[in-house]
Amino acid sequence: MRLRWISLCGIYQCTVICAVLAVCGSAACAQGQDRAPQYFPADIQYGAQIFASQCTSCHGENGDVIPGVNFRAGQFKRVISDNDLRLTITNGVPGTAMQPFTFGASELTGIVSYLRNMGSFNARGLMIGDPARGRALFEGAGNCASCHAVNGKGPHVAPDLGDIGALRTAELIHRTLLDPGGSMLPGNRPVRAVTLDGKVINGRRLNEDTYSVQLIDEQERLRSLAKADLREFVVLKSTPMPSLKDKFSSQELADLEAYLLSLRGVK
Repeated sequence: MRLRWISLCGIYQCTVICAVLAVCGSAACAQGQDRAPQYFPADIQYGAQIFASQCTSCHGENGDVIPGVNFRAGQFKRVISDNDLRLTITNGVPGTAMQPFTFGASELTGIVSYLRNMGSFNARGLMIGDPARGRALFEGAGNCASCHAVNGKGPHVAPDLGDIGALRTAELIHRTLLDPGGSMLPGNRPVRAVTLDGKVINGRRLNEDTYSVQLIDEQERLRSLAKADLREFVVLKSTPMPSLKDKFSSQELADLEAYLLSLRGVK
């Protein structure tokens, strides 16, 4: 039987490249606006929490305390693009009270999303998540710790989530919890290998090259397979991770998301 290889990575990369070209070819990019084509609710909400804890002492709750600046009205002194906002937040403004902040990528995405939508965001409906309660859900009712490790502690059947808060935006974490299969990155998809003698091996791919693939199987054993010894290797579209959409309340989801966002690697 001829070896059958099925992989979505090439299709995904092509899709991403096309999407980037489509966005950068838009009128907005041509005019140098450099604004996200869409700001997501979870990112806006995450940014609102960061703004409340880090920015209100100088800018005020409505972002209008500094002369010439009114975030709610979309008025900035030096900012035109989203990238300008990120640079200003990261580098600060010399000679002013605006100090540099060492925010991660997901935090910057949240703050920028909130600043761009401050005028229409209803803070009264803000659902504040509690990381401590979220950790209890992660280790308990959510059963997340049965598959995921955190900073090397725990099982390795699924990806380690020790730095998930630095790698994923609030919106992507939110969507993953509700629809794991639809939000899974290609590199994290489970794989299925079938040897020449018909043995089936399911697991999580770690590395792959032209001649071999390394994976962790369902028994958490590290396996290195030569492609010449396989008759089939499939990147699966499905995922064993269940949706929490109907399992957790909105508050519980907010708590779990707050915990995951707090995971930024070992410091």
